[in-house]
Amino acid sequence: MKKIQTNLASVNNSLLNIITPIGLELKRNSLIIGENTGRIYGIVKYPQKVDYGWLAKITNIPGTVVGITFIPIDNGEFISGLSKSVIQNRSAAESAKDPLIRQRAEQAALDGEKIMLQIDREGETVGTMIISIMAIAREDSNFQKICRKTESIIATSKAKLRIMSNLQEQAFKSIAPYYTLDEAIGEVLKRVIPMSSFVGGVPFSSSGYNDGTGYYFGRDNTGGLVVLDPWKRGNDRTNTNFTIMGVAGVGKSTVVKHIALSEYMKGTKIIFIDPEREMKDLCMALNGDWINAGGGTNGKINPLQIRPTPIDNDDQYYKDEGNGMGDMAIYMKNLEIFFSLYLPSISDKQKAILKNTLIELYNNFDIYWDTDINRLSNEDFPIFNDLHKLLKEKIKDKSASPNEQTEYEELALLLQDIALGSDAFLWNGKSSIETNTRCICLDTHDLQNTSDNIKRTQYFNILTWCWQQMSLDRTEPVLLICDESYLMIDPNVPQSLVFLRNVEKRARKYEAGIAIISHSVVDFLDPKVKMYGQALLDIPAYKILMGCDGMNLIETKQLFNLTDAEEQLLSQKKRGNALVMIGSKRLYVNFQIPEYKFKFMGKSGGR
Repeated sequence: MKKIQTNLASVNNSLLNIITPIGLELKRNSLIIGENTGRIYGIVKYPQKVDYGWLAKITNIPGTVVGITFIPIDNGEFISGLSKSVIQNRSAAESAKDPLIRQRAEQAALDGEKIMLQIDREGETVGTMIISIMAIAREDSNFQKICRKTESIIATSKAKLRIMSNLQEQAFKSIAPYYTLDEAIGEVLKRVIPMSSFVGGVPFSSSGYNDGTGYYFGRDNTGGLVVLDPWKRGNDRTNTNFTIMGVAGVGKSTVVKHIALSEYMKGTKIIFIDPEREMKDLCMALNGDWINAGGGTNGKINPLQIRPTPIDNDDQYYKDEGNGMGDMAIYMKNLEIFFSLYLPSISDKQKAILKNTLIELYNNFDIYWDTDINRLSNEDFPIFNDLHKLLKEKIKDKSASPNEQTEYEELALLLQDIALGSDAFLWNGKSSIETNTRCICLDTHDLQNTSDNIKRTQYFNILTWCWQQMSLDRTEPVLLICDESYLMIDPNVPQSLVFLRNVEKRARKYEAGIAIISHSVVDFLDPKVKMYGQALLDIPAYKILMGCDGMNLIETKQLFNLTDAEEQLLSQKKRGNALVMIGSKRLYVNFQIPEYKFKFMGKSGGR
């Protein structure tokens, strides 16, 4: 016992110095914390309109510590008070003789009505926000510099700052990590703002992003790195599909090439569908296969060549004993879409006759419902010239009735162009595409002066070939980049969009992804195709929204539930800037592309 008393009596000065609180001296407009001088400000007025990530400017001032409190409030009471405020401002505007006072009162009334609309109709949540900022530095000269910079940045943000005079102690407690909000501070700094303005401006919505794997994607608006791995799965990231939207000139092509190069360097196989010949230089720089799919001799894809159906390896215990649909039966559905796109005016009766003729044609080439398509080569399939000859033979068949002969004659006439005429260069012939690299560019630029039905039909024909490539090997990551995807949209043939939607849904099972690139979401939201077109934009886990305006901006805001700040970001149409959605997370990304990548991009677009 005596020994214990002796130990307690001795003083450990080193330990005492560690546990003793640092010195704290409070003054009217500042405080001294140990060897540092500090001053705490509070924001008493906020700008009427804020940009996306606006709080990041306030919270990232060097040499400062910021405390933010947001407290939701009852909407009913607030609307009642706001309504009275609007009436008062309207009355003040009508009675004011000074033009400036009248203008301010009218603007205040308009802003109040806008907030009331957001709360009442759109279910907007409002609350009170308190922001305290402490400038702190060891040297007095540096401290004064930080104070001036803080005041300057807040002023340029169109907010109003005040020093918490005689409240430095209470403000210091409020800004401390244990955070106990003092009533006196609340009375001075509480301001009502919409929840969307708070969420759209908080620092963590624009403070960089890192998957831990992947590649450099871009930078956020504070300069933080965004490192992304699109093949990463988990939570709300279930696929590697992209939606990339934006008007011409905002940098879509540059972003697409940037992503394609990064994926290629990771070992991903890249397939471009390129209507504007923007990817040729990139493909050639990577020693890839550039294929003229707009009528070139090396780019023919025979629509009558049946594509093998991908085998679903998930069904390990199921074996098809011949009772299921074979490759030929499944591919007949694709041919129905092909002919509907190519011949929009074809009747249901003509489709039925054409289908029976196709079945007979395949049988003539020893291809039946149960034939294993994987064992056949390109040379084993018929071409449109063979189909046209069979129709001609049907016309001369004496056993056919006059009506049947007339139907065959009409079909032969409709298909004469694809078998012998100007469209034969596209589709009449054996498939001639050969690819041996990890970068394939299917160029359809030569089709730009043709009719819409020719473009849509060839786009669909190419897409069926691409899906075959994507589903060949489940272990090889493949990214299909579909530029100008609106070419697939035909309100009269929604089945083409259904096919593309199904490719998006199934791609993840085959270690594949698809990027839908277009100028406007409006094209996909036509009432006749909205059921399928909207799914194309919703399914991708990665959405890159760049500058847009007009009805496109309105539809984009409604479709993706954008805040006012996000809407303003898109309306500015800044080149190289985008709102990026990674699952449910939203980032403001500035695509600062490394200089070496531009050497691969070439001169066609993306400059």
